Amino acid sequence: MSRLSALLCVALSASALAACGSTVSTSAFKGAQHEVAQTISNLQADATAGEVKKICANDLAGAVVSRLGATHGCEAAIKSQLAEIDSLEATVESIQIAGGGTTASAHVKSTYAGKSRTSTVSLVKEDGKWKISGLQ
Repeated sequence: MSRLSALLCVALSASALAACGSTVSTSAFKGAQHEVAQTISNLQADATAGEVKKICANDLAGAVVSRLGATHGCEAAIKSQLAEIDSLEATVESIQIAGGGTTASAHVKSTYAGKSRTSTVSLVKEDGKWKISGLQ
Protein backbone atom coordinates (compact mmCIF):
# COMPACT_ATOMS: atom_id res chain seq x y z
CA MET A 1 0.00 0.00 0.00
CA SER A 2 1.38 3.41 -0.90
CA ARG A 3 1.85 6.18 1.65
CA LEU A 4 -1.07 8.04 0.07
CA SER A 5 -3.33 5.00 0.36
CA ALA A 6 -2.27 4.51 3.96
CA LEU A 7 -2.98 8.18 4.68
CA LEU A 8 -6.44 7.86 3.17
CA CYS A 9 -7.07 4.76 5.24
CA VAL A 10 -6.09 6.54 8.44
CA ALA A 11 -8.04 9.62 7.46
CA LEU A 12 -11.13 7.55 6.84
CA SER A 13 -10.62 5.61 10.06
CA ALA A 14 -10.34 8.76 12.12
CA SER A 15 -13.20 10.55 10.40
CA ALA A 16 -15.39 7.47 10.40
CA LEU A 17 -14.97 6.94 14.11
CA ALA A 18 -14.36 10.30 15.72
CA ALA A 19 -17.24 11.87 17.56
CA CYS A 20 -18.11 14.83 19.71
CA GLY A 21 -19.97 13.89 22.86
CA SER A 22 -20.60 10.31 21.78
CA THR A 23 -18.78 7.09 22.60
CA VAL A 24 -18.85 3.63 21.08
CA SER A 25 -20.78 1.22 23.27
CA THR A 26 -18.83 -1.93 24.11
CA SER A 27 -21.34 -3.53 26.51
CA ALA A 28 -22.93 -5.83 23.91
CA PHE A 29 -19.64 -7.67 23.33
CA LYS A 30 -17.79 -10.22 25.46
CA GLY A 31 -14.23 -11.59 25.49
CA ALA A 32 -12.08 -10.84 22.45
CA GLN A 33 -15.00 -9.11 20.73
CA HIS A 34 -15.23 -6.71 23.68
CA GLU A 35 -11.49 -5.99 23.37
CA VAL A 36 -11.95 -5.16 19.68
CA ALA A 37 -14.93 -2.89 20.42
CA GLN A 38 -12.89 -1.21 23.16
CA THR A 39 -10.09 -0.47 20.67
CA ILE A 40 -12.59 1.27 18.39
CA SER A 41 -14.01 3.14 21.38
CA ASN A 42 -10.49 4.20 22.39
CA LEU A 43 -9.82 5.55 18.88
CA GLN A 44 -13.06 7.49 18.99
CA ALA A 45 -12.24 8.93 22.44
CA ASP A 46 -8.68 9.80 21.44
CA ALA A 47 -9.86 11.44 18.21
CA THR A 48 -12.51 13.43 20.08
CA ALA A 49 -9.87 14.65 22.54
CA GLY A 50 -7.41 15.44 19.73
CA GLU A 51 -4.88 13.01 21.21
CA VAL A 52 -2.84 12.41 18.04
CA LYS A 53 0.07 10.88 19.98
CA LYS A 54 -2.25 8.32 21.58
CA ILE A 55 -3.88 7.50 18.24
CA CYS A 56 -0.53 6.76 16.60
CA ALA A 57 0.98 4.99 19.63
CA ASN A 58 -2.01 3.07 20.98
CA ASP A 59 -4.80 2.80 18.42
CA LEU A 60 -3.15 2.21 15.03
CA ALA A 61 -1.19 -0.86 13.94
CA GLY A 62 2.56 -0.44 13.61
CA ALA A 63 2.41 -1.11 9.86
CA VAL A 64 -0.02 1.79 9.38
CA VAL A 65 2.15 4.14 11.44
CA SER A 66 5.21 3.06 9.42
CA ARG A 67 3.46 3.66 6.09
CA LEU A 68 2.60 7.17 7.25
CA GLY A 69 6.24 8.03 7.84
CA ALA A 70 6.70 6.69 11.37
CA THR A 71 5.49 8.52 14.47
CA HIS A 72 6.01 12.10 13.26
CA GLY A 73 4.33 11.48 9.89
CA CYS A 74 1.43 9.66 11.54
CA GLU A 75 0.86 12.43 14.05
CA ALA A 76 0.92 15.09 11.33
CA ALA A 77 -1.54 13.13 9.14
CA ILE A 78 -3.95 12.49 12.01
CA LYS A 79 -3.77 16.10 13.22
CA SER A 80 -4.64 17.30 9.73
CA GLN A 81 -7.61 14.93 9.47
CA LEU A 82 -8.96 15.70 12.93
CA ALA A 83 -9.10 19.37 11.99
CA GLU A 84 -11.68 18.39 9.34
CA ILE A 85 -14.05 16.61 11.73
CA ASP A 86 -16.96 18.44 13.30
CA SER A 87 -19.33 15.89 14.79
CA LEU A 88 -20.12 12.25 14.12
CA GLU A 89 -21.71 9.23 15.78
CA ALA A 90 -20.59 5.62 15.38
CA THR A 91 -21.98 2.23 16.40
CA VAL A 92 -20.18 -1.13 16.29
CA GLU A 93 -22.75 -3.48 14.77
CA SER A 94 -20.81 -6.74 14.68
CA ILE A 95 -17.31 -8.17 15.19
CA GLN A 96 -15.66 -11.24 13.69
CA ILE A 97 -12.42 -12.69 15.09
CA ALA A 98 -10.24 -14.65 12.63
CA GLY A 99 -6.69 -15.79 12.03
CA GLY A 100 -6.53 -17.88 15.19
CA GLY A 101 -7.42 -14.81 17.24
CA THR A 102 -4.85 -12.49 15.65
CA THR A 103 -7.08 -10.57 13.23
CA ALA A 104 -10.55 -9.12 13.47
CA SER A 105 -13.05 -7.09 11.51
CA ALA A 106 -15.77 -4.86 12.88
CA HIS A 107 -18.76 -3.51 11.00
CA VAL A 108 -19.21 0.07 12.13
CA LYS A 109 -22.18 2.26 11.23
CA SER A 110 -21.33 5.94 11.27
CA THR A 111 -23.56 8.95 10.87
CA TYR A 112 -22.09 12.23 9.72
CA ALA A 113 -24.07 15.24 8.55
CA GLY A 114 -27.25 13.16 8.59
CA LYS A 115 -25.87 10.43 6.32
CA SER A 116 -25.32 6.84 7.47
CA ARG A 117 -22.51 4.64 6.22
CA THR A 118 -21.36 1.16 7.23
CA SER A 119 -17.64 0.43 7.05
CA THR A 120 -15.50 -2.56 7.91
CA VAL A 121 -12.65 -1.75 10.26
CA SER A 122 -9.77 -4.26 10.18
CA LEU A 123 -7.75 -4.92 13.31
CA VAL A 124 -4.64 -6.93 14.14
CA LYS A 125 -3.34 -8.09 17.50
CA GLU A 126 0.10 -6.62 18.29
CA ASP A 127 1.86 -7.39 21.57
CA GLY A 128 -1.40 -8.67 23.03
CA LYS A 129 -3.41 -5.55 22.10
CA TRP A 130 -5.83 -4.95 19.25
CA LYS A 131 -4.82 -2.18 16.84
CA ILE A 132 -6.59 -0.74 13.81
CA SER A 133 -4.97 -1.82 10.56
CA GLY A 134 -7.40 -0.65 7.89
CA LEU A 135 -10.80 0.46 6.72
CA GLN A 136 -12.91 -0.87 3.87
